[in-house]
Amino acid sequence: MRGYSQDIVDANKQADALSIGVLLGRLCILKKYPVTEVAKDLGISRQSVYDYFLGRCKPAKERQIQITKLIQKLSN
Repeated sequence: MRGYSQDIVDANKQADALSIGVLLGRLCILKKYPVTEVAKDLGISRQSVYDYFLGRCKPAKERQIQITKLIQKLSN
């Protein structure tokens, strides 16, 4: 399984830690959970996932609920 690029890891570390998308990114990087799987789980594009991971955009309320569930799944 391929990991995340160092650029993504560094940008995620610099992003706002209070953002749920950034938190998801940190967990996915730690667990080596592929962005392709995150995109499938959330029903969005890989680019949108990266935008969340890097704090470029804030997920809508409905998507935040899905992200919370995914964080819980990955935390177990």
